[in-house]
Amino acid sequence: MGRRDFLEIPRRTSPYRTVAERVRDHAELIHPLPLATVEAQAARCMDCGVPFCHNACALGNLIPEWNGLARSGEWRSAAENLESTNNFPEFTGRLCPAPCEPACVLAIGGDAVTIKEIERTAIDTAFANGWIRPRPPAFRTGLTVAVVGSGPAGLAAAQQLNRSGHRVVVYEKADLPGGLLRYGIPDFKMDKAVLDRRLDLLSAEGITFECDRDCGVDVSGQELLERHNAVVLALGSERAREAELPGRHLDGIHLAMEYLIGQNRRVAGQTVEVVSARGRSVSIIGGGDTAADCLGDSHREECASVQQLVIYPEPPRTRTASNPWPQWPLVLRSHAAHEEGGVRAFGIEVLGFEGERGRVCGITVVDVDRDGSAGGRGLVRRPGTERRIDTDMVMLAIGFAGLRPSPLFEQLGVGLDEGDSRITVGDDNRAGPVVVAAGDAVLGAALVVDAIASGRLAAATCDVLLAQRAEVTA
Repeated sequence: MGRRDFLEIPRRTSPYRTVAERVRDHAELIHPLPLATVEAQAARCMDCGVPFCHNACALGNLIPEWNGLARSGEWRSAAENLESTNNFPEFTGRLCPAPCEPACVLAIGGDAVTIKEIERTAIDTAFANGWIRPRPPAFRTGLTVAVVGSGPAGLAAAQQLNRSGHRVVVYEKADLPGGLLRYGIPDFKMDKAVLDRRLDLLSAEGITFECDRDCGVDVSGQELLERHNAVVLALGSERAREAELPGRHLDGIHLAMEYLIGQNRRVAGQTVEVVSARGRSVSIIGGGDTAADCLGDSHREECASVQQLVIYPEPPRTRTASNPWPQWPLVLRSHAAHEEGGVRAFGIEVLGFEGERGRVCGITVVDVDRDGSAGGRGLVRRPGTERRIDTDMVMLAIGFAGLRPSPLFEQLGVGLDEGDSRITVGDDNRAGPVVVAAGDAVLGAALVVDAIASGRLAAATCDVLLAQRAEVTA
């Protein structure tokens, strides 16, 4: 393969399974490409002198480097390079929206390198060949760290701290570890065997998991500090944004995570009472990933109909002059679930809900347009467009407002921001207990790649603070 491959090889990604096949199960969506095809895709990388993909990746993945290894079929070395910056490429290779790709130099006037595809192929190939094995630390420091929360930020922090030689205990309030990776992300996006495979490795490396432990309730902050030399808070951003609208109290109106968590438990074979879309006329309010996840699960439950209501007008199909490369492209994005059916309506504001005998039966909506006056970016209602949409089930997927309230914050003396939505604990807390925070608890709702990067940073901060304490007491 030559250095002009980016001119001669077209972009190609793994095809989705057919709609008729995939809506009948919860298996992952894609048919992976053969290794030789992915190697040809890696050859499209220009090995830029200034690789903008690096800047766009929160983890600073060495993308041209592992593309070069993949190009040559050196998949073991590619996976090792990838793991040097990313604890869990199998998560990001499935779930990350790949901000690195729009920043690829090829994306200026053409199709970016299939970075996410190559990443997933590298780590899956490594697992398939037995190259990924437990790597317990060679020594132990005698110090212990509690990590509260087992999502991607908590798991990344736990692995990094364990590699530093500390004994790590991960506390998780749910019955099984994984956070939203287990009970938020549908199986068709990431099979739970992928998560369990990594959790088994972490356990084999010496990390302990204690589940059904709601810290602040089942285990107090004082107890955590008595048992451990440091605490890392990776609690996530679980408080859903609410719709304070007339009729919100009606039966049949649910928060998106209430639905998704129940469906994940059902798919896992747990005998639980769940919110079900089967046979319902479903309306999903929201335009992001969570809304698309609800859409995909609704199809698999065989709902009667489903529509997605997005308040913002439909984005353009291509970049506008005010949104140049390498900025994140503000363009229309579709998920696999949108190919599976349903209606997606843009520029629709929900005004309230109507009910019959205590259950929702309709939504009052109005069309909205962008307010372009004086450069404004707000929305204005279009007169005469108010109307009712029939529905008997509503899912609210309008984002997350921040941290779930917990007595743990006061118990640990942790500060919160003005809206009690994020932790503001400082990184330089030399005087008091070593308490640091990571992930959505600090960032607000963010990407899986951001969570892993934040977990790595929190682990490094915690490690430095513990070393400073050791110097003081020596």
